[in-house]
Amino acid sequence: MYSLWERFKAGITEIFQSRVVVIILMFCIMSAILVQRVFYLQIVKGQEYLDDYKLQIQKTKEVQGTRGNIYDRNGYLLAYNELAYAVTIEDIGEYDDREHKNEELNRVVSSVIQMVESNGDTVIKNFGIILDNDNNYTYVAQNETQRLRFVADVYGKRTIDELSAKQKNISAEALINYLCTDEVNGYGIDQSAMERSQVLKLVNVRYAISLNSYQKFIATTIAEDVSDETVAVVMENLDSLQGVNIEEESMRRYADSYCFANIIGYIGQISQEEYDALSKKEKEEYSKTDTIGKSGLEKTMDSELQGKKGEIKLYVNSVGKVIETINQKNPKAGNDVYLSIDANLQKAAYHIIEQELAGILLSRIQNALDYDRTQVKDGSDVIIPIGDVYNTFINNEILDMNHFGEEEAGVTEKEVFAAFSARKESVIQDISGILTDPNAKAYRDYPKEKQAYLTYIVSDLLTGGGVIRSDAIDTNDATYKAWRDDESINIYTYLTYAISQNWVDTSLLKEYADAKGEYTDSNELYQGMINYIIEDIQSDNSFNKLIYRYMIKAGAVTGRQICLMLYEQGILTFDEAQYNGLNSGGISAYDFVRGKIETLEITPGQLALEPCTGSIVITDTNSGKVLACVSYPGYDNNRLANAMDSNYYQKLVTDQARPFYNNATQEKTAPGSTYKPLVSIAGLMEGVVNVNTYLPCSGIYEKVEPNPTCWIYPSSHGGLNVAGALQHSCNCYYYEVGYRLSLQDNGISQIESDNREGESTGVYYSSNLGLENLKKYATQFGLGETSGLEIPESEPQISDDSSVPSSIGQGTNNYTVSQLARYVTAIANKGTVYDLSLLDKVTSVEGDVIKEYEPKVYNTISDVPDSYWSAVHTGMRNMVTSHGDLFSTINASNVKLSGKSGTAQQSKTHPDHGLFVGFAPSDSPEVAFAIRIANGYSSNYACEIGSDVMEYYYEITPEDELITGKAAQVKLKTTGGD
Repeated sequence: MYSLWERFKAGITEIFQSRVVVIILMFCIMSAILVQRVFYLQIVKGQEYLDDYKLQIQKTKEVQGTRGNIYDRNGYLLAYNELAYAVTIEDIGEYDDREHKNEELNRVVSSVIQMVESNGDTVIKNFGIILDNDNNYTYVAQNETQRLRFVADVYGKRTIDELSAKQKNISAEALINYLCTDEVNGYGIDQSAMERSQVLKLVNVRYAISLNSYQKFIATTIAEDVSDETVAVVMENLDSLQGVNIEEESMRRYADSYCFANIIGYIGQISQEEYDALSKKEKEEYSKTDTIGKSGLEKTMDSELQGKKGEIKLYVNSVGKVIETINQKNPKAGNDVYLSIDANLQKAAYHIIEQELAGILLSRIQNALDYDRTQVKDGSDVIIPIGDVYNTFINNEILDMNHFGEEEAGVTEKEVFAAFSARKESVIQDISGILTDPNAKAYRDYPKEKQAYLTYIVSDLLTGGGVIRSDAIDTNDATYKAWRDDESINIYTYLTYAISQNWVDTSLLKEYADAKGEYTDSNELYQGMINYIIEDIQSDNSFNKLIYRYMIKAGAVTGRQICLMLYEQGILTFDEAQYNGLNSGGISAYDFVRGKIETLEITPGQLALEPCTGSIVITDTNSGKVLACVSYPGYDNNRLANAMDSNYYQKLVTDQARPFYNNATQEKTAPGSTYKPLVSIAGLMEGVVNVNTYLPCSGIYEKVEPNPTCWIYPSSHGGLNVAGALQHSCNCYYYEVGYRLSLQDNGISQIESDNREGESTGVYYSSNLGLENLKKYATQFGLGETSGLEIPESEPQISDDSSVPSSIGQGTNNYTVSQLARYVTAIANKGTVYDLSLLDKVTSVEGDVIKEYEPKVYNTISDVPDSYWSAVHTGMRNMVTSHGDLFSTINASNVKLSGKSGTAQQSKTHPDHGLFVGFAPSDSPEVAFAIRIANGYSSNYACEIGSDVMEYYYEITPEDELITGKAAQVKLKTTGGD
């Protein structure tokens, strides 16, 4: 028997040999060690670690150098930098989860927005989605590539190709909803709790913050260039605004923006697309957060203006908050760029053009609500009914028609909105009835108003919207022709037929169709199409404009109401006497509008009627340097620089006067008679005429068919030589020159025996040969290529159709004003064709010249005898002296001006384009110029602009007499030969 002790020892041994006991023992030992370690860390060393738990992480932040200034040739500052206050935010919070993060960030951002706006400042508006006039979300991008690039950025995709089909087709509304509600990437915004405008502002800022999500130490701007009041209120509340701060930022500013915007351009943050387009070497100089030139010379000269980056070493804590900053490398300011432009001349020319356009409008506006321009025989006979003027206040969105129905709208606004609402309901009922009636009248049997609504539905809404696929339509189909050409069928017949022929994208209609089974039949699809149409026009801003147009024509919305609303919406500075006079009928709306155009309180650029645009390019004849490059109307590039105002950008893009479009370098028209000096040189050099050759003008030219006429027809000029032909701009003379340039083989030797019908030479006539000869000289004068300017320019087009009309600047000749200026510069200096330039020099910040831009000669036309140049110059000089009504002041001065006017026809229902080219002084040219007024009726007006600009340049007439701030008193008499 074991003793008690032995039994106890055996039990203990058995316990310690058990695996469970061993595990428990080890667990107890480890727990004891862990408890001891926790005690040491939390109690013994706790305070020390608490003070230093925010681990320091080193980051390097690039700092852009101060952008260089842009000056005119005389040192006048055009683009510069200015320090201003900005409200910024850094995402430095510590959050429990994403929901907590969204809640806190939204609270802070909303508070800041309220503070900023309460002091009259605005938050950033550079997001790719805005609210349209129907309060619907819409993309800012004007083409599909830009839209998809923006969508790809939102989804975090590097390229467009990485987007799914659903993402590519996402609507602006759906994208906003995604950003507000997505569980992973959404901002947790309750859209039902606020107005859309507030949602969009919040999304704007949250999206901007998200772009820096991987670089939290970089602050995001919420509002820039804020007032002292905003600074004060934000600073007072910093303790409750986590991550918010007031910082100084360098803001890009532009002087006299409207006059220079089309050549200076503006800056903005580099896009992914722009960054991807950089070369490997350029990417070393740029980063994805850089501000760069987006257009104009800001873009062209970006590498000079940009400067060199500096670096700042930052120490940030574990949540990205900067806790220490050390300067590592100072940035270097960019170089300054001096232009060849004379700023005072540029501004003067801009205002002279505006005054002339206002004068033309006043000369053509008549007191009629409606006018059928299709009944006129010539574009020069077109008038502007006052009804079109009233309508453009709505059509070009000078007035905000959505405000008419707002609670805070003015008395007249509410009155107009009530009438419009009733009219719209009636129109929709009528349209619904027509769409559902298979026996409705044919299109041509409806009045013009209903035709306009039906055309809009088919052309703009259905075809333009992709419901009717234009690429699927058989244009030779009889039913299609009956609708489009004969107008002999009704809209019901056309649309149901389109469905039956599979011209319709039925996938867009199925959600509108009340399908009774799995498949949708044609009747259900057509009903879906009707539902689609009615739903769309209920909120379609363009359709609303169409209704207003016909209400104005009918007098249902009066001119008095339009004028009163200009005051109620603050478009015009309030004048109680005039407001009351309009209200009581003491002042007529017709006289009121004319008065406001007269004083330029309402400008041609705002009205966007014909004419509303003009351009001039003035050059130094001895260098090709550009002294002025004006495009009217301009725009305020200050609102696009720095953080772009997306709403303003959208307004510019949709403005019917096209302020974004550089009329001097991008708009092309036929040159008209301004082409005749070139054809004179061509005819002389090819030997088909000489300086003493007199060619007959009977008013009609019968050697080609159809017979073209001279501008003087049914009168005639008789016999003229080249100088006389230029002076009187005789079309028949140049028809004959063009004809003779087209004679092959021995045709020219038979010319003396020819009769009016060209019976002796007709067999030798080859239009293609004539076109080749004309092209040869057009190319020599630089009209085959762009002019050399450092900003975007449209490609020229030398005529390739019909040598005889091409010889008077018609055919398919199409050139920009800049290209015509280059050509007339070569006429002035007798054969030196320069590459035009807007640049003078580049200097360092210290003023040292880094680069000078020397004249580049494109071509020298050296084989033209001086007698030929003299003949052309004489004709151009005589053109000016023989029109004393247009050039009386300059003709009476010591400055001799030479020129050539021209008119280019667009169509019989639109006014002709007016052009004028010239140079001065005639005997020793210093400057040359080209001017165009698109749809300007007559070259008279371009001549008046040219005369005024030269009077300003040579100080013939005091500036305050030329630039009056009022519409010019234009002359209605037309010049001969255009």
